[in-house]
Amino acid sequence: MLKKIFFKNSPNQLEGLAQAAPQPHVPDEMCTRCPHCKTLLFSSELDENLGVCPKCGYHFKRNPRQRIHMIADPDSFVEWDRQVHSGDPLEFPGYRQKLQNARLQSGEEEAVVCGRCTLGGYPVALFVMDPYFMMGSMGSAVGEKITRLFERATAQGLPVIGYTLSGGARMQEGLLSLMQMAKTSGAVGRHSQAGLLYITVLTDPTTGGVTASFAMEGDIILAEPRALVGFAGPRGIEQTIRQKLPAGFQRAEFLQDKGFVDQVVPRGEQRDYLIRLLSLHLCKKEEG
Repeated sequence: MLKKIFFKNSPNQLEGLAQAAPQPHVPDEMCTRCPHCKTLLFSSELDENLGVCPKCGYHFKRNPRQRIHMIADPDSFVEWDRQVHSGDPLEFPGYRQKLQNARLQSGEEEAVVCGRCTLGGYPVALFVMDPYFMMGSMGSAVGEKITRLFERATAQGLPVIGYTLSGGARMQEGLLSLMQMAKTSGAVGRHSQAGLLYITVLTDPTTGGVTASFAMEGDIILAEPRALVGFAGPRGIEQTIRQKLPAGFQRAEFLQDKGFVDQVVPRGEQRDYLIRLLSLHLCKKEEG
């Protein structure tokens, strides 16, 4: 009687080696998947493209230092009021820990970075909000820093450029947070009365009390492609009015069509576009 062993293939050492060979592995930190087109991108390629997907043009969030590096003249940025940060005035449960976590995650003291720089040789006051610090929420420190920036810009005769991003007022500070809407708007108004230029760049998302105050008070309002801009979110509006909203509602292109945004400017074109605006408004270049 024949045994099954006689019908088995003879061992092949090369096959064994092929099976044992390790599979190629790419570390997660080297790649990023675009949430819009689902393309897997090398992180280095994405950084070289200023955080914009080369396949579909999706604009990834950028931290303040990346944006400052993107538009300011090299080594020209001088930070103002870095030491200003929120406390816990209402002793809101868990707020101190959230602040500590946000500082560790973002590397910043607060949800906005303010300072002075030159842009194409033109001196400007610049503020950039941070998506990685409690989603850019506006607390009393954010309002104080932006107010101080406008007051300095007014005293020094500087135009202001502001990159906005926010989930709205910071609920852990209650009315102290909501008061920042009036406070910042007053500073913007005094800057405007001095005949100085204010340009805002709305990024995704700009919502809540920030939209209802300094974000939409610019003399010129720019936005990044498909940035969500509004006071309340689209789902909350639909549930309130019990109607389906139009396609693209609250997106930058929709707002430009309705006259709320002057121009939608892709990230790679923003530096040159801002320099052109500064030159058209007769801002003086810094000597030397």
